Amino acid sequence: MTESSTVPTPTPISRLPEVELRSTDERYELGRSRRQTTPRSAHADWEPPAGRDALALLEASNQGRVPTLVPYRHGRMLVSPFTFYRGAPAVMASDLAHTPSSGIVVQLCGDCHISNFGMFASPERDLVFDLNDFDETLPGPFEWDVKRTVASIVVAARNAGLSGKDAKTAVRTAMRLYRETMHSFAGQGYLDTWYSRTEATALLEMVQQRHRKTAQSQLARVQEKDRLAAFSKLTEEVDGERRIVHAPPFIVRLEKHEAEIREWLTELFTAYYESLEDSRKRLLARYRLLDVAHKVVGVGSVGTRCFISFWQGKDEGDPLFLQIKQANASLLEPYLGRSQYERPGQRVVAGQRLMQATNDIFLGYAHSAGDDYFVRQLYDMKGSADLERIPALYLQRYAGLCGAVLARAHARTGDAAQIAGYLGKSDAFDKALVEFAFSYAVQNETDYAAFRQAVQDGRLDTKTEAAADKKKRRQGAR
Repeated sequence: MTESSTVPTPTPISRLPEVELRSTDERYELGRSRRQTTPRSAHADWEPPAGRDALALLEASNQGRVPTLVPYRHGRMLVSPFTFYRGAPAVMASDLAHTPSSGIVVQLCGDCHISNFGMFASPERDLVFDLNDFDETLPGPFEWDVKRTVASIVVAARNAGLSGKDAKTAVRTAMRLYRETMHSFAGQGYLDTWYSRTEATALLEMVQQRHRKTAQSQLARVQEKDRLAAFSKLTEEVDGERRIVHAPPFIVRLEKHEAEIREWLTELFTAYYESLEDSRKRLLARYRLLDVAHKVVGVGSVGTRCFISFWQGKDEGDPLFLQIKQANASLLEPYLGRSQYERPGQRVVAGQRLMQATNDIFLGYAHSAGDDYFVRQLYDMKGSADLERIPALYLQRYAGLCGAVLARAHARTGDAAQIAGYLGKSDAFDKALVEFAFSYAVQNETDYAAFRQAVQDGRLDTKTEAAADKKKRRQGAR
C-alpha cells in the first residue's frame, strides 16, 4: 500500500497490450504466476492513504463545468450515499491508484458501478443488456472496474435497506459469475467472444414465475421509449414549428439564428459527420437539423456541456434525436497515463466500441470551439433497473448478470486466459473483493458525511430540482 498524499506517478498504460502469441495454457500460467507479485488476497486491502482529501478531489472535478449547474450536481449527489458514489468517480480513481495491481490490462469502463449497466436497442432493434457509460474509459488493471462494481453493490444494497448478509451474497454472486464467465471466454475463440452479447430477456430469468408478466410489461415499456416517445415528450409547437421544449435550467433551447451559435453548430456537426463511416453519413444526410438545446443529465455529468439535437427525416413521423455530450480527459489519466487518442471524444467512442457487444449506429465524436464531444442517439430504447427498492433476491441476480457482462467486456479487450489464470478456479479472489467492497462502502459513507457537512458549512453550494421547479412556478404566477 502506497502511503503517500501525492498523486502516484502515472503508469504508462495508455494502450492495450497485444495478446502474446502463446498457447491458452501458457497464458493461463502467466496469469497464475502474477499472484507471486500480487497475491489475490492483497486485493482485500483498503486503507486511505495519508493526506487523502476526498472533498478536494471533488472540487477539482468541478473545474471546467458550467458554474451555474455545479450546485445542481451537488444537490443530486446529496440525495444518498449511493448518488454520492455515482457522482464521485474522481475520488475512487485516486483511491484505486493506491491499491495493489495485478498488472493485467484491459479497456476499463472507468466508472463501473451497477447503475452504469442497462438496456438499449441494437442496430437490429433487439433489446440488449450491457455497459452504457464510457466517459472515463481508458486501459488499466482489470480489477479497477471490478472493485468499483462490487463496492457499488454494497452501497446500493444499503441504500435499499438490505442486510449485510444480502449485500455479501450479491457481491459473491457477481464475483463468481465474473470468474466463471472469464474462464469460459478463455477457452473460446476471439471471434466467438466478440460476437457474444447478452439479450435483455436475460432479465426475465431473474424474475420469479409469478412476476414474469409484470417484468415483460416493463421490458415492453422500455422498447416504447424510442424516438417517437422523445418527439412527444421533448418537443412543442412554437410559432408554427416543432421546437425542443424550453424548461430552464435543465433544458435550455439555443437560438440557432445567432451567428455565434450557427458557427458552433456548423463546426460541430461537420466534425461529427466526418467521424462516421460512409453508410452512416449517407443516412444522416437525409435528416434536417431543426433545433438544439442544452440538457442537464446524470449525476456525475451535471455541469458538463451536454446538448440534444432534434432532426427530421421525411416528415414529423420520422424524427431523430442525437445527444452531444462533452468529453474531457479521463479521470484515470493522472494515474494510468494519457490516452493514446488526441481527442477525448475519440477516446470515449473507441472505448465504447471495444467494450460494448453492439453499438449505436450514430455513435461518433466531434471538436468545436475548443471543446470535445461524443455523439449518440437519445431515447433509443434505453432503460435501467430501479435500484432504490430492489429486493435482495433480485439484487443478487442482477449483480450476477452485471458480473458476467463485465467479464465479457474485459475478455473482448484483454487476455481472458491471463485473467482466468490470475483468478483461478477457487473463490480466493471473490473473498478478497467481498472484504474490499464492504471496507470501501464504509469509506464512501465517511466521505458522504464529510460532503454533507461541507454543504452545511457553506463550503459547497447546492440546488435541487424541487427548488428550481418551485421558483419557476412562483415566477409564472407573477
